[in-house]
Amino acid sequence: MYTFKEVTLLITHYNRSSSLERLLKSFRSNNCVFGGIVVSDDASKPEHLAKLHELKEEFGYKLVTTPVNRGLGNNINKGQDAVTTPYTLYVQEDFEPQKGFFRKLQESLEIMEEDKGLDIIRYYSYLLYPYLKPYGKGFSEMYIYPFAPQYKKVYFYSDHPHLRRSSFLEKFGRYKEEGSIDKCEYSMCVSFIRKKGRGLFYNDYQSLFVQNNTEQEPSTLVRSDWTKSKNPVIAFARGVYRQVKYNFDLHLAR
Repeated sequence: MYTFKEVTLLITHYNRSSSLERLLKSFRSNNCVFGGIVVSDDASKPEHLAKLHELKEEFGYKLVTTPVNRGLGNNINKGQDAVTTPYTLYVQEDFEPQKGFFRKLQESLEIMEEDKGLDIIRYYSYLLYPYLKPYGKGFSEMYIYPFAPQYKKVYFYSDHPHLRRSSFLEKFGRYKEEGSIDKCEYSMCVSFIRKKGRGLFYNDYQSLFVQNNTEQEPSTLVRSDWTKSKNPVIAFARGVYRQVKYNFDLHLAR
């Protein structure tokens, strides 16, 4: 059995109750027990909300709801407010842990207890973070230097599965509650870097979690065509824009 009394599992949810059930069952099937579980819901449809109350009886989590949809930032903020343990494992409902994750979570807690300066340990990403130095146990420490050429440096923080200290909002501020999901994440990325956050990145970054977006419960994230286009001219312009904007926001904006 894996027992993490000092960790609360925080799950943000919106209209994907079957995905949430799969995630919770995955933790249970691997004999993983937390000091608490918080499910923060962003005004899901009635049928999903009813399912959340059923699952609450089965899994014993704390359910935090809202009468109107207020976006991911508010959903994380109110969920984090309900956490009472020293550490928070943040996972969105469409992810599922793999067998190797639980041992890595144990190691992560040991690392964060020993290295009090670490704020976050990241377990999943779409891409390798561009600036890493070896740390140990399969992790690397992320770093950044002024005007580094890789614009993906800004993604020092990520909303993908990670372990963090529950004092995170006190140090880096609350999540932005206006605008899109991407703007919410970007705002926290900038805050994390400007306030000199420290974090580890798991080297085999797609082995500990899988993301499950089914036909019945697809991803709720919608991006503009401009951000997804593979047209070389648009891609070049996008890269230049991001490099200028990200460096301005990180080093010059007040």
